[in-house]
Amino acid sequence: MPLASLPVLLRSLCLGEMARELDRLTEEAGRDGWSHEQYLRALCDLEMARRAERRQQRLLKASELPDGKSLAALEQDRLPLRVRRQLAALLEGRFVERAENVLAFGLPGRGKTHLCCALARELIVEHGYKVLFIPAVHLVQQLLVAKRDLRLENVLRKFDGFDVVVLDDIGYIQQNRDEMEVLFTFLSERYERKSLMITSNLVFSEWDKIFKNPVTTAAAIDRLVHHSIILELDGESYRIEHAKTKQQKGQT
Repeated sequence: MPLASLPVLLRSLCLGEMARELDRLTEEAGRDGWSHEQYLRALCDLEMARRAERRQQRLLKASELPDGKSLAALEQDRLPLRVRRQLAALLEGRFVERAENVLAFGLPGRGKTHLCCALARELIVEHGYKVLFIPAVHLVQQLLVAKRDLRLENVLRKFDGFDVVVLDDIGYIQQNRDEMEVLFTFLSERYERKSLMITSNLVFSEWDKIFKNPVTTAAAIDRLVHHSIILELDGESYRIEHAKTKQQKGQT
């Protein structure tokens, strides 16, 4: 087969990176005296690396993680020492294998969302996990619409495709009965099967504001805490400190 037709054949086999790099590697292999095995291995390595890169890009896009909330941008020195130690262990990703939950508590502005998003991004980049970020209020709205349209099981199955769901600001939801039921159903579906990362400005003793019913509140907390890592963020508000710093710079 003529060498010129190889790129066409490679593309027909969905080996686009091999096709693009064929001429360059053929020249390099001839110049450096590669064996057939070395030549083929170099082509395969390029194809695999490109596929891994594309998969990572797809996972990041599908995650809907907010821009800018990365590990590099996280001011880790401002985190409580205990949380910094917990973060180091969480970055290894083993809690996902064990279907454990991460629960981040703290008043507004303490960095709960940034911390969880930074961790979630690393789970994608370093471990290849499928992650979804969604504000709790949006999740509840989607589940309510699905329940109304008799598609709740299908929507729950879609969420089940994610190894980790980051449920942001669960404390801001003021549930009526229908909202409480669909949220509890979602939490129950993931129990001991898939991981959740939840941020809340309400401690567990205040979760009756979310679920209203004390029995449902206790059951929801029990399912979440059974296999969980709890992160408690205190200290000054990041937003207030940044605003003060900006104001001081403007005055100088």
